Amino acid sequence: MYDVAILWDWFAFAVRWLHVITAMAWIGASFYFIALDLMLRPADDMPDGATGEEWEVHGGGFYHTTKYMVAPTRMPEHLTWHKWQSYWTWLSGAALLMIVYWVGGELYLIDASKADLTLFNGIVISGASLAVGWIVYDFLCKSKLGDAPTALMLLLFVMLVAMSWGYHQVFTGRAAMLHLGAFTATIMTANVFFIIMPNQRIVVADLKAGRTPDAKYGKIAKLRSTHNNYLTLPVIFLMLSNHYPLAFATDYSWIIAALVFLMGVTIRHYFNTMHRTGKGPHWTWGATALLFIIIAWLSTANTWVQDTSTEAHVPTEYEETFMAAAGFDEAHSIVMGRCSMCHAREPFWSDSLQWAPKAVVLDTPEDIAKNARAIYLHAGISHAMPPANVTYITEQERVTLAQWYQNASKY
Repeated sequence: MYDVAILWDWFAFAVRWLHVITAMAWIGASFYFIALDLMLRPADDMPDGATGEEWEVHGGGFYHTTKYMVAPTRMPEHLTWHKWQSYWTWLSGAALLMIVYWVGGELYLIDASKADLTLFNGIVISGASLAVGWIVYDFLCKSKLGDAPTALMLLLFVMLVAMSWGYHQVFTGRAAMLHLGAFTATIMTANVFFIIMPNQRIVVADLKAGRTPDAKYGKIAKLRSTHNNYLTLPVIFLMLSNHYPLAFATDYSWIIAALVFLMGVTIRHYFNTMHRTGKGPHWTWGATALLFIIIAWLSTANTWVQDTSTEAHVPTEYEETFMAAAGFDEAHSIVMGRCSMCHAREPFWSDSLQWAPKAVVLDTPEDIAKNARAIYLHAGISHAMPPANVTYITEQERVTLAQWYQNASKY
């Protein structure tokens, strides 16, 4: 069983790597084409149907790009489609969500202090919410609001705030932030799969048949592409948030997530305006900085009112298994001596460490049992923890930690 833990961790790493690679490709292409579209300028010698051109220099050469608002007069011999980056980003992200938050749901998905849910209930909420989000968003875009882009974006923001609050009522803070990112990314990929690509196929089919394509298909695709452009940066923040407890593990994390979407708008507005006019509105940087300061202030909310709850934690079956395994007493002693000074509810390693790294606390036997797999991987078979071995954990102690996990894994 312990070999499975190692293989599973490498499998998760491979899927995460794929997700990052494809996301970089998708985001890069999206940002480039939005910038290109905004930089296009009219010229006297453009072909029929062209609405703008752009000259660029890169890699020792010059590039000349011409855009047709609807379509060229004939179908080009070679046409590159930009779609697989989006599809693979979502597929790899969905796989990663299942690996971390479904398979590891008892540790990372469900927060029993928030809602009395079984793991199955949590998985159903996780998957269903992503699908429902797209259905509601698509309905709004196809309504009369589609002709009022600003009103539509405001309503989309309200929906995202509501989802942020809802996720934080049932999931752990880490899972709530990640799911809000997945919720948004699902809308973005569905825009490509269900709207942008089908509309482009209609235009291509009309060209092949000798018909004049309808301009409405390009207009619809452009709206969805613009939404994707403004949603990209918040999704990146939410995906990275699981590394920073101040973002996901504080009382007002759901508000922090909402404000991140506003920061994404201000940042993209600056660059989009700069691409279009050559000069970006500098007020956006002040607005972004102010929003970030508010986020940092909100992250300290758990220090405003101290928690005086004395309710005892009831160990789960998983925790009981590892607490009863041979070698737990020795492992407990090692963790308390080598790890708990940082991984505590009130860390005392140094004055600069105010919160346990990644919100992982190892104060109690239940805490240690709950994080058994992480201890095994980070301090048992690898030397990731403690950082730089600042607490001088010995090789024999690492062997003891690994042996404890292996004993428990047999059951």
